[in-house]
Amino acid sequence: MTTNTPENKDLVSRLKDAGEDALQRLGDVPGGKKALEAIDGLRGRIDDLQKRMKRVDELEKRVEALEKAAKKPAPRKRTTTSPSSSSSSKPSSGSAETP
Repeated sequence: MTTNTPENKDLVSRLKDAGEDALQRLGDVPGGKKALEAIDGLRGRIDDLQKRMKRVDELEKRVEALEKAAKKPAPRKRTTTSPSSSSSSKPSSGSAETP
C-alpha cells in the first residue's frame, strides 16, 4: 500500500507537470493541434459509446429474463362453459331448418 509522503506527492506533481508540458509542446508542433482536437473528439465519442453500452447491457438482461420466462411451461387456463353462454349447443326454436 502506498503512503502519501511528500516524496510521492512531489513525484506525482512532477509527472503531472511533465504531461502538461508535453501537451503544450504538441500543440506547437505542425499538425499537433489537429491531433489534440482529434484526441479530444475521441474522448467524447468514447463517453457516448460507454453510455450506449450501458443501455445494451440493460436490454440484454431484459432479453435474458424474457427468454427464461419463455422456457417455463405456460400455466393451463381453466375453461368453464355455462349453458347460457353457449349458443351452438341447442338450435333456437325461431330458426327455420331445412331437412
